[in-house]
Amino acid sequence: MEIALLCFFAFLAGFIDSIVGGGGLIQTPAMLILLPHMPIPTLLGTGKVSAISGTTAAMLRYARTVDINWKAIIPASVAAFVFSFIGARAVSHIPTEALRPVILVLLITVAVYTFIKKDLGALHAPKLTPGRERIIAILVGIIIGFYDGFFGPGTGSFLIFAFVGVFGFSFLAASASAKIVNVATNLSALLYFAFTDQVIYQIGIPMAVCNIIGSQLGSRLAIAKGSSFVRVFFLFVVTAIIIRFAYDTYLK
Repeated sequence: MEIALLCFFAFLAGFIDSIVGGGGLIQTPAMLILLPHMPIPTLLGTGKVSAISGTTAAMLRYARTVDINWKAIIPASVAAFVFSFIGARAVSHIPTEALRPVILVLLITVAVYTFIKKDLGALHAPKLTPGRERIIAILVGIIIGFYDGFFGPGTGSFLIFAFVGVFGFSFLAASASAKIVNVATNLSALLYFAFTDQVIYQIGIPMAVCNIIGSQLGSRLAIAKGSSFVRVFFLFVVTAIIIRFAYDTYLK
């Protein structure tokens, strides 16, 4: 029964994550509730098997359909891979709870700005020169990669906003680009957990299959509906993340 429920939540997480990110806010709490005796590092490591599978499946579907700026995304992904590992190592030395109010303010700012700017991400109109684009892509990879390894929630949404707001990508192109960087951060974290024997594959693999199914459906829907649909879905998920952060920070 536990595996069936975990697979359901992995499917749901894959569906949402493939469109705008935020799948970890569904999958991780479900694992915490259904596997209360599992050590947190093992739980996170097992969850990464599912997360990287769905994100990779979504990335491959997007790559076949959406035009991706590989010259910017590859440097961002390499930087994110390295700094996600550094963030995972740093988590034991810095109190993550101190970050919650800061992240909450950033998420609210992202939501308000996206809501006010009705035309944000409607068109794919890159606004940086190739040289500046690569430099800023590396900086985005460093900052968000470290954040994902160190803390994590909302990573996909922050990536999408960065690609839309800073680079001038459409929401659809930003969602596709975010998946590639997210695969890099997930792979880095998974390698860390795997090499420290903190992955239970008999749970992670069935969840991965369901996450892939969800991600395929979600990415197909995003491609069919376009940037306006992704924008609305983005606002919905960011609002849900804000509510969750506010609850965990001030009410829990």
